[in-house]
Amino acid sequence: MNKKRLTHIPAPEGVAPGTGYTNVVMGSGRLVAVSGQVAFDAQGELVGAGDPAAQAQQVFENLRRCLAAAGATFDDVIKLTYYVTDVAHLPAIRTVRDTFVDMAHPPASSAVQVAALFRPELVLEVEAFALVAEPTVGE
Repeated sequence: MNKKRLTHIPAPEGVAPGTGYTNVVMGSGRLVAVSGQVAFDAQGELVGAGDPAAQAQQVFENLRRCLAAAGATFDDVIKLTYYVTDVAHLPAIRTVRDTFVDMAHPPASSAVQVAALFRPELVLEVEAFALVAEPTVGE
């Protein structure tokens, strides 16, 4: 039987609670690191030029597929890091995020505004860390 348990600590003593993220997430299991994903489809074509919501939708779909390849889901994600070219895009990005992430137990998160990503039409890149259960002996 696989065992994994995550503990969410939304507001450690002396720290204000976050909105849409948890300050501390901890657990045990096998670490899954997903490289930063951008709004490219399976053929490497940009999805949503000039549209932060469309790009976010593709980014989160890519993250979902990468997590699945490691036997994980968004329920296993402990940390998301967002790199955005304009923090004004965050409301649109959060709206999409909320359709993928259990907002009753959100992961830890960081958002960083960057001057540019590796292609000028990209507005968002997101990386993820997840914990999945260690298989028990005999699996």
